[in-house]
Amino acid sequence: MFAPSPADVRRFFCHAWAKHQAGQPMQAIETLAAGWMAEHPEYHADFADAESAVSRVYPDVDGQTNPFLHIAMHLSISEQCSIDQPRGIRQAVELLARRRDGLHAAHHEVMGCLGQMLADAQASGRPPDGDAYVAAVQRRATRDA
Repeated sequence: MFAPSPADVRRFFCHAWAKHQAGQPMQAIETLAAGWMAEHPEYHADFADAESAVSRVYPDVDGQTNPFLHIAMHLSISEQCSIDQPRGIRQAVELLARRRDGLHAAHHEVMGCLGQMLADAQASGRPPDGDAYVAAVQRRATRDA
């Protein structure tokens, strides 16, 4: 199983961003990552220097987000939707995207559900509950913004 370190993940994102900026050929996953990175200009400086990115600490204070975790969540949600796992996530995210006027906004809401599912699993010591996760996204998709 592939288990990259946090440093490996940060370097991957920084290298993908550099390739994107230079117009170099990219692998499919790099293209997907760079697309999400392009949606977040507030993080571009973080992606510009791999060595600085590896050593930086992103404390969870004052709403400051770890840009690498944020983009990794976008990639995770994209992958989940591409294979519809957990079952029903694709439809739920598509409905949420229509209701929230775009996939980007929908992903940001789904991140809350994904994070809650992972926190619940960690707290209970049980595997993540994909059905509860999909149900949470569906609830968001069927209520007003």
